[in-house]
Amino acid sequence: MFINQLSVFIENEEGRLGKVLDILKQEDINIISLSLADSSEFGLLRMIVSDAEKGKSALRTNGFSTMLTPVLAVKLTHQVGALQNVLAEICKENINIEYTYALATGTGDASIVIKTEDLEKTAQVLKNAGVELLNF
Repeated sequence: MFINQLSVFIENEEGRLGKVLDILKQEDINIISLSLADSSEFGLLRMIVSDAEKGKSALRTNGFSTMLTPVLAVKLTHQVGALQNVLAEICKENINIEYTYALATGTGDASIVIKTEDLEKTAQVLKNAGVELLNF
């Protein structure tokens, strides 16, 4: 039900993102989705990849600070208000949404990655509401 998100802390320096991508490419790890947030000193790269454990290990071996975080992958319909409807189900249960970002699945449907303070409860709430969760 949960998928592992690979997070990488990278210095906000020229070429660091490229190095991460090179390592994953060399390890034959496909990037399914990513989100990059930066500050003046570092960036936080969050990714859904084809092999999170292998990616974590390869990046750590090359000096990157990494971690795996369980998240949910949620399928959305391409309809006005679909995202709002899903998020409203979570908020009705007073579950804090920590972050979300788009997920590329290649199926023609919209999807998001979502991290909440209580993934078990969130998953149950969404299943009860008829929302499809994805697994990779």
